[in-house]
Amino acid sequence: MKYGQFIATVRDNGDYSGREEAERVTEAVLSVLRDRLTEEGADHLAAQLPEPLDELMRDREDARAESYGSAEFCRRVAGMTGATERTAEWDADAVLSTLAGTVSGGELNHLLSQLPSGYAPFFGKNELAD
Repeated sequence: MKYGQFIATVRDNGDYSGREEAERVTEAVLSVLRDRLTEEGADHLAAQLPEPLDELMRDREDARAESYGSAEFCRRVAGMTGATERTAEWDADAVLSTLAGTVSGGELNHLLSQLPSGYAPFFGKNELAD
């Protein structure tokens, strides 16, 4: 999937008013996701994302993966976007469900294996949640 198509899908999934909002939300969600993954996991995911999202996944200050659940994930997204935590859940769902449709099934499984089950619904995988 090309970058423009990825952003257009996020825009549609999140019912955002424009491309700029979809880009801002995408950058915030993927930045928080990147910090949650191992460096290797982020690199594997980056390999399947279009430019410039691939570089965003590789641009990390700390190589260690942070450990936090889905509620903290949403708090961090909300902090980056200035939205409420509920809106950040919507944002995470719009971006991560788009991501799930972009990467291979093997990469999605690898990605989900690095995260607690509470993240699965963001990727459209409700059946994997507790």
